[in-house]
Amino acid sequence: MASFPSSRSGSALRQRARAPTEAELAQIPWLPSLGPAERERALEGLVVTEVLAGDYIIRFGRSATYWFGLVDGLLKMNNDESQGFAITFTGLAPGGWFGEGTVLKREPYRYNVQALRKCRVAGVPVDTFHWLLDHSIGFNRFVMLQLNERLGQFIAAREIDRLNNPDLRVARNLAALFHPLLSPNVDGILRITQQELAYLVGLSRQRVNEALSTLSAKGWIRVEYGGLRVLDLAALRSGELEPR
Repeated sequence: MASFPSSRSGSALRQRARAPTEAELAQIPWLPSLGPAERERALEGLVVTEVLAGDYIIRFGRSATYWFGLVDGLLKMNNDESQGFAITFTGLAPGGWFGEGTVLKREPYRYNVQALRKCRVAGVPVDTFHWLLDHSIGFNRFVMLQLNERLGQFIAAREIDRLNNPDLRVARNLAALFHPLLSPNVDGILRITQQELAYLVGLSRQRVNEALSTLSAKGWIRVEYGGLRVLDLAALRSGELEPR
């Protein structure tokens, strides 16, 4: 069985790598697009591993050897502090696959991806990824849509960074985490703490709590035990709030 590349706890990640269960395979959104032979090839290299809070799945400057997807947990994608001020590009929620641009180009990563809590992460070897691109129209369509949506997400992230209204910053970041294609397994409710959301948004926990109260009062979200439920995704994406 293939093993994961090294990270901060590389040897531990490799030791924990295993074949996916049927339940985990059911959560991989691109598998249904494959034909029988393509699916068999994908399963030959597909592995799942447990990742602890603080572990790096992707490290700046290291070569891409896997295409990754989040089965369960919460990740953040950010720049490397050696390149300047720390910037969080986006959060990654269950069902999301990421890093396809770097895998396509077979180049070193230009960002980090780190676990905010204990996670389960799946990986497909780079060679398998390219084989699927060469043989599967369905897989090509999935990757093309991923790249298009990810581009839109990063353009939106630049706009979010310029927002002076913290409530809107929280709203737009939540909308990104509930993206139906990039986070297909969230299903209306996201298991996230206020502290985790604060890490992603770049605000204090107290300020995030105030923003969630505002969004809840607007009827856009509902705060539930252990997470958040979206009631109006369109409003989170484009709705306006009165400036504070």
